[in-house]
Amino acid sequence: MRELEQLANELDAEAFTCRAIIETPNGSPAKFAYDLESGLFHLGKLLPLGLAFPVDFGFIPSTLGGDNDPLDVLVLPEVHLPVGTLLEVRLLGIMEAEQRKPNKRPKRNDRIIARLIDSRLYPGIDDLSQLGQAFVEELAVFFQTYKALRGQTYEILNVGGPDRAIAIIREGERRFQAQQAA
Repeated sequence: MRELEQLANELDAEAFTCRAIIETPNGSPAKFAYDLESGLFHLGKLLPLGLAFPVDFGFIPSTLGGDNDPLDVLVLPEVHLPVGTLLEVRLLGIMEAEQRKPNKRPKRNDRIIARLIDSRLYPGIDDLSQLGQAFVEELAVFFQTYKALRGQTYEILNVGGPDRAIAIIREGERRFQAQQAA
């Protein structure tokens, strides 16, 4: 059986689409993570009472980010997507960010933002800028709060559109291929 992280992401740079795998559903107060050894999803962390993921949180297979994990993807919530769902998404943009643990060097931890390809709620949304600055700011506050509760900082460095998301995914594919070759 192929590992989920090694599935082809089927990136289509012209259509701004790729595959994503959901780890944590929208509204969940529990953070799930894919375990490469077992091939299962495990409960990673519980969020404090009243805090829940505002979007579906997952990863883009066959990529590696600056934190040595697959690139994170945030999918606009539309329907209940269970843990482990494989879906095709339309890339809208990216929040490029750095996280830092106390007394450690900062690590990149970008968040690609996407919607379902066959979206009923967001069919005309093709760029993150169409969602407005308040949407991006609220996502940033969520991740800053989430990281602060774990003793870390999370700083947004740049917000980009679908072209920038494609560039970061291509970079993540190169990192993944290099790791596989090593």
